[in-house]
Amino acid sequence: MDSIDPDSAIVRFARHLGAERGLSEHTQRAYLGDLRSLTSYARDRGISDLSGLQLGDLRSWLAHQSENGAARSTLARRAASARAFLRWATRAGVIDADPSLRLVAPHRLKSLPGVLRQDEINAVLDVAAVAADDQDAIHLRDRAMLELLYASGIRVGELVGLNIDDVSFESNLVRVMGKGAKERTVPFGVPAANAVQGWLQLGRDQLVTTRSGPALFLGRRGGRVDPRQVRTAVHQLLRHVPDGPDVGPHGLRHTAATHLLEGGADLRAVQEMLGHASLATTQIYTHVSVERLKRSYQQAHPRA
Repeated sequence: MDSIDPDSAIVRFARHLGAERGLSEHTQRAYLGDLRSLTSYARDRGISDLSGLQLGDLRSWLAHQSENGAARSTLARRAASARAFLRWATRAGVIDADPSLRLVAPHRLKSLPGVLRQDEINAVLDVAAVAADDQDAIHLRDRAMLELLYASGIRVGELVGLNIDDVSFESNLVRVMGKGAKERTVPFGVPAANAVQGWLQLGRDQLVTTRSGPALFLGRRGGRVDPRQVRTAVHQLLRHVPDGPDVGPHGLRHTAATHLLEGGADLRAVQEMLGHASLATTQIYTHVSVERLKRSYQQAHPRA
């Protein structure tokens, strides 16, 4: 087999990720960053041909990063990126054999996601509502975003991608474009509906410009709000909750899922709502609920 330039193979793999697997740009960047790390390490070891990469090289690459302080989660992700790339390269006929078949990375330490208690989320939603009473566009927007994130459990990237027509106030449903360009429909409650309607009726027109288009939520300059602005808004509101965890927007997603399960929601329904491809991903929230139950028991039961 002719010499195979790793960079050319990575370019082909990038096209495969976008066109055939429909992965987001963020996920593609993570893959490609990991693979460039691998090929750079390989070149330093004198390996410039992709077919020359062996299992020992992959293990040495991960060990080198571990010695330099890489987290377990980073090592696990990079090993997964290498396996995906080399599996594709084998199937596409780029290389003859996959050297990553027996590659094992350190397992991620399973940590329970940070969540807000019911009284804490109520407190931060109250703060957002009081702030929005002045009908300032940013305050109205931030309240609407906060309510919708908690009510629906959608991701920040999904929130910023919403258009006005994606929200139905007749049925209290929002149409979301999730990971892998998979569309799903998610319900939300009356408080979120009221907050979003308040933003549309009183706030959005204060910011709208020719740049706004159909975007549901806008930034100060009239363009579509970006994830950084959402995170800043959520963190600022959470600071008003004494001793509450500063969990950020993704913590609102964790909180929504946990509160649904604690309220008796079916695990499959929560999986569908969150847009998880695997039920195993959703099941972590059952562990959160059990941990809370144990803490409540230990605090309240006289024979705990």
